[in-house]
Amino acid sequence: MTFHRALVRLLAALALLAALGAAPASAFETKAPTAILLDVGTGHILYEKNADEPIPPASLAKLMTAAVVFDMIKSGEASRNDTFEVSEKAWREGGANSGGSTMFLPVRKQVSLGDLIKGLIIQSGNDAAIVIAEGLAGSVPQFAEKMNAEAKAIGLSHSHFVNPHGLPAEGQKVTMRDLAVLADYLIKTFPNEYPLFSEESFRFNGITQKNRNPLLSLGADGLKTGHTSASGYGLVASAKKDGRRIVLAMSGMTSTEERAREAKRLMDFGLQDFEEVTLVKAGEPLGGATVAGGSTGTVPLVARKDLTVLVPRGSLSGVERRILGNGPLPAPVEKGQRAGWAMFTRGGETLQEVPLFAAEAVSRASVLSRIAGTIADQFARAPDPTSASD
Repeated sequence: MTFHRALVRLLAALALLAALGAAPASAFETKAPTAILLDVGTGHILYEKNADEPIPPASLAKLMTAAVVFDMIKSGEASRNDTFEVSEKAWREGGANSGGSTMFLPVRKQVSLGDLIKGLIIQSGNDAAIVIAEGLAGSVPQFAEKMNAEAKAIGLSHSHFVNPHGLPAEGQKVTMRDLAVLADYLIKTFPNEYPLFSEESFRFNGITQKNRNPLLSLGADGLKTGHTSASGYGLVASAKKDGRRIVLAMSGMTSTEERAREAKRLMDFGLQDFEEVTLVKAGEPLGGATVAGGSTGTVPLVARKDLTVLVPRGSLSGVERRILGNGPLPAPVEKGQRAGWAMFTRGGETLQEVPLFAAEAVSRASVLSRIAGTIADQFARAPDPTSASD
């Protein structure tokens, strides 16, 4: 699907959603100071609250670190088999004595990039993030340059990264909208890597640590949690149900319990309170338009593409579909010629119109057939001589 077609589809969905009087945001509220809920398939925002407010990222910055690493592996600039030495900086700032999330990397030990990625994503190791940055870019500042370049390419317009782990740093910021865009990018661009975000534990250096994402046991399959005193408790997660995938991002909560509770509520809202409805199927005959002077009197009408919309569950109650032809169409009619439209109404109000096209060609009738048709029309219009008049 081209960008233009995707945009047209999104605008059609938004127009119908607005016409239905749907207001998803008013149907849900969260204690999280900043949050967003995205439907991945349509790109429609189902809920948002202060989604463009810049906040410190905490460990959610590691999603950007992961994006850079995955991109370098994909391009051949790096390999999971590459090994990097654990520097004293990584050991001191991100190790066991740092007081933050750690992979417990021993200083001066050689560690494979494959293990470091797992330590970064599953264990949220700050030491793993530093070793990755130094190994792939030479230093933390140089890796941050890669992070910002990648962020710009992806479309993160209100975020800036200073380090790969998300610990407090002047100028470092993200927004929930940008994090939702980043999660969407990770899911779609690296489908073979994405399952790492759902792994529930990882054992390294004799220590097993569990994934901190509270939604993994409740239906989600990624992505990441984060916490600092400045940012509060945050989370970026994704879940899928009945072929629909959502992404949610929220931050600023006061405890792990509140984060788990509010994230579960937002996830359930996104998966349970909306439904995808196919209003029109491409190529399916929807009615007919009359043809004047043709070999047949009508031509079937079809849409060129599906019209599938995401709407609040039950909001299409009372919606009616009418098929209107542009007829009579003068013969000949070409296959694919614009010939009518499907109109969706409710209570006399038009909600959506979809163009329809001739499903087949109709040739001109023969001369004799046209003469016979003309005579038949004249007889049909002539007054009845046997009728009485006063």
